[in-house]
Amino acid sequence: MTDKSEDSAAIIERLVSSYGVTSQRALASSLGVPPNNVSSWAQRNSVPGSAVIKCALDTGADLRWLMTGKFENSNFEVGKSKITGRALYEQIQASGGKPVLRRMLDAYGFRTQKELGDLLDISTATISTWVRRDYFPGDAVVACALDTGVSLLWLATGQGNPGNPDAVSYEPNFVTLPRISISSGKLVNVGSWLADPSFIPEGEKSIRFVERGNDAWLIAFDRNTIGNGKWLLNIDGIHDVYSVSRIPGNKIKVTGESSQFDCLVDDVECDGEIVKTIMGI
Repeated sequence: MTDKSEDSAAIIERLVSSYGVTSQRALASSLGVPPNNVSSWAQRNSVPGSAVIKCALDTGADLRWLMTGKFENSNFEVGKSKITGRALYEQIQASGGKPVLRRMLDAYGFRTQKELGDLLDISTATISTWVRRDYFPGDAVVACALDTGVSLLWLATGQGNPGNPDAVSYEPNFVTLPRISISSGKLVNVGSWLADPSFIPEGEKSIRFVERGNDAWLIAFDRNTIGNGKWLLNIDGIHDVYSVSRIPGNKIKVTGESSQFDCLVDDVECDGEIVKTIMGI
């Protein structure tokens, strides 16, 4: 994303300095990318905007300094996010598509995608693809932040105030749920998951995002009285998702991916009820 007149190696050095690490491998770990990605950025003389944004929001480093090595004429405060690391990265990615496009249009004071495309020399078809694929255009976001002086934190995530009286302030349009992975039958906390508030059933307070392989569920962990439906069960210390049917005699019929059996209700422990299934993530 960098201009060819810029030295990508110098930008990488500033990223390393901002994170307080001493190697490209450690920088890759901080950014959550494979180690060979960083070396390829230097070889191609192109550092992706998403990496610069993540560093600025992770560390509070000045965006203009990260890009150019200079602080002068910087007319906005970057702001530091309340979350960092992988959770911040996921939040940025979840803010892609139409929400980030809306903030960019407001920052520039544009009404149409064509105006933005003409300014940045980007086709309207490309901008439409951002919306259709919920894509986060890191390069364009960096350009917009430097061009308009709006808060990078606001532009990238919707948090805080844009810092520009001509732009519209938005409240964050997502909720953060604990993210749990089923690994070898164990429940492992792996960070957080971002969702549109309308995606969460109204009134639910104990919802967790639980994933296993390519499937995922929203599970209400405060529901522990087993009835007909889909449930997260603990059977002899092994957790998994099952379809359950109540049968006479305080028994249940339990159906999993590769097994089916009847047992007493008290033979299993109930972790929670599935309230929404998300297939093929």
